[in-house]
Amino acid sequence: MIALLAALLGAVAGAIIGSFLATLILRWPQGLQVTRGRSRCDGCARTWSPLELVPLLSRAVLGGQCRGCGASIDPLHTRVELTAAVVGGVALALSPDASGLALAAFGWLLIPLCWLDWRHFWLPDRLTLLLALGGLAAGNWLGGGVVDRLVGGVAGWGSLAALSIVYRRLRGRDGLGRGDPKLFGAVGLWLGWLPLAPILALAAALGLAIALRRGLAALDPIPFGPMIGIASWIAAAGLLAARIS
Repeated sequence: MIALLAALLGAVAGAIIGSFLATLILRWPQGLQVTRGRSRCDGCARTWSPLELVPLLSRAVLGGQCRGCGASIDPLHTRVELTAAVVGGVALALSPDASGLALAAFGWLLIPLCWLDWRHFWLPDRLTLLLALGGLAAGNWLGGGVVDRLVGGVAGWGSLAALSIVYRRLRGRDGLGRGDPKLFGAVGLWLGWLPLAPILALAAALGLAIALRRGLAALDPIPFGPMIGIASWIAAAGLLAARIS
């Protein structure tokens, strides 16, 4: 019963947080203020009412359209809110305590990084730094001792930075973005060095699966940040589940 209640609270909190994250993902690349100004319709610029801002529910009731002009509301809102709700619900269902909160926070910090890289091939340094600081502050609930996590931070960054250099010299072009090593280093500060190799293998498998599904050519770019983020959160959830079983 406690786990169910915790999962429900985590999902609700995640949906609320996801509403802000969706706004950040949509506004930041356009150079718009994220924290200032109320949410409004992109079509008619009408300010949305409080009822129209209820995460997930409001868009389901409105059919994904503005009540004023009928313009479509970007489905990213629903997708990010749902993702954040699932992250929060699963994390606190696994462990309704500080460890579960840490797992939820890890996932919520990864969401905007994954989506921005997926849509814009952009991993903002400020968000990556926030993820890294979160790992330093709360990673002990997921990845063990501070020494392991500091080694993980260096190993995560160094391994992908070295891989990027080798790939560029062998192929004459970039194979990784400049933000990918920083992101992997931040993950290491959360989880330590031990799970980094499995995470990298899973991320590569996810990227390959997407390339095969899309029928992409060898030179078609695929953002690697989302693969790192998804693989890292799955690994973190698995580590936590194994610890409490």
